[in-house]
Amino acid sequence: MSEDFKWFVDNYDNIFHEYGHKHIVIKNQRIIGVYDNVKDAIDKTCLSEEMGTFIIQECNGNESGYTNYISSWQLV
Repeated sequence: MSEDFKWFVDNYDNIFHEYGHKHIVIKNQRIIGVYDNVKDAIDKTCLSEEMGTFIIQECNGNESGYTNYISSWQLV
């Protein structure tokens, strides 16, 4: 699945250009579904695919769709 995530990041701009702000289901470096929300993406994809064999990524047009920022504030 890490290969699917890398494929998503490498193709992010093209995916957003084609589908807009959607939740993209990816398996074996192919888009197998495009949905308006993550619930539909999970529910509908699980009808034909086994859970854990695909990834779902939000495509919102900027890097926040695939990046998490973690910070820690420590008081001294």
